[in-house]
Amino acid sequence: MRYAHTLLTRFFARLESDRGDVPGWVLVAVMTAGLVTALWLVADDALTSVFDRAINSVSGP
Repeated sequence: MRYAHTLLTRFFARLESDRGDVPGWVLVAVMTAGLVTALWLVADDALTSVFDRAINSVSGP
């Protein structure tokens, strides 16, 4: 348990030291949105069919 507390303390200390890095956070957000959009465009039909099958299996015939 002590290790988890130390790990969290170091994590939050690191976050506070990177607060001024706004362009970096914006870049990460934009790149994440781009990756999600690209994956969505490529896998839209497959994801829709998986979702439909899952809903049909739960709700029944």
